[in-house]
Amino acid sequence: MGVFLPTLNQMAFLMILIIIGYIIVKLKVVQNEGTVLLSRLENNVFVPALILNTFVNNFTPETMNEAWKFFLGGIVFLTVITPVALIIARFLTKDKYLQKICAYGLMFSNFGFMGNAIVMALFPDMFMNYIIFVLPLWFAIYGWAVPMLLIPSTEGKQTVKETFKAFLNPMFVSILIGAILGLTKAPLPDFLLTSFSSLGDCMSPVAMILTGMVIATINLKTTLKNITIYIISLIRLLFIPLTAIIILIFIPIPYSIKLCVLCALAMPLGLNIIVVPSAYGKDVSVAAGMTLISHALSCITIPMIFTIFQLLIK
Repeated sequence: MGVFLPTLNQMAFLMILIIIGYIIVKLKVVQNEGTVLLSRLENNVFVPALILNTFVNNFTPETMNEAWKFFLGGIVFLTVITPVALIIARFLTKDKYLQKICAYGLMFSNFGFMGNAIVMALFPDMFMNYIIFVLPLWFAIYGWAVPMLLIPSTEGKQTVKETFKAFLNPMFVSILIGAILGLTKAPLPDFLLTSFSSLGDCMSPVAMILTGMVIATINLKTTLKNITIYIISLIRLLFIPLTAIIILIFIPIPYSIKLCVLCALAMPLGLNIIVVPSAYGKDVSVAAGMTLISHALSCITIPMIFTIFQLLIK
């Protein structure tokens, strides 16, 4: 019950925002072209602001010195999950674009918005450690996964210039600036900190509204017939976290790190698989279906996964 109610409340909030996005498109309050505009705002304004705010407040010498084990744990986690996700994605579809979408979805759950909410509600004492644990994941997302898996590249092999440009996206630049500001404790005026915080707060609600807007533009009957949507959702929500629990039973690491691993694995698919490709005019109907189904199923799977974890791992 302690896990179920916070998860149910969070999912209710998410679904309300998705429904709002769906309705405003169906009622033509916003035209379909507004999805691309909103996506670009998300990628170039709201997400960078969220990253800046997170790193300025959390990436400090004190927290890094105290939580180096969690940071190292995040690196090991990333090293293990990346090849596993890439291999599984190859078996799910032959389409190269969808392989990348599936690989990203299996590597990175919604450990940010959903993960933060669940950890704050259920394990508030370990929230800072969780933030440190997922820092390597943020680096990997905006330094490699987003530009290489979600942002369309030109035909053929990328040049050095194109590769460099991909890494210098607004999100990765925000990581660099935020890390420097956090480590140096550079004094920033209050209006800047307020701006980072306020704009960053827009990221999750806008992302969910955008999800609803995208869903409103696709043929749900056709999309939801795609078996891949259900397979990847079950792999993301059940197979991966349950396998991790079995492995963690035999690994002698602190309980708190094991809990961080589970929190990062048990969440539904991340929203970037919709937000980023749609900003570049790519078909995100399958990604939208994955996100919709995985978030709906997570109301059931998250309480179940955490219950199993608490029973088997002390």
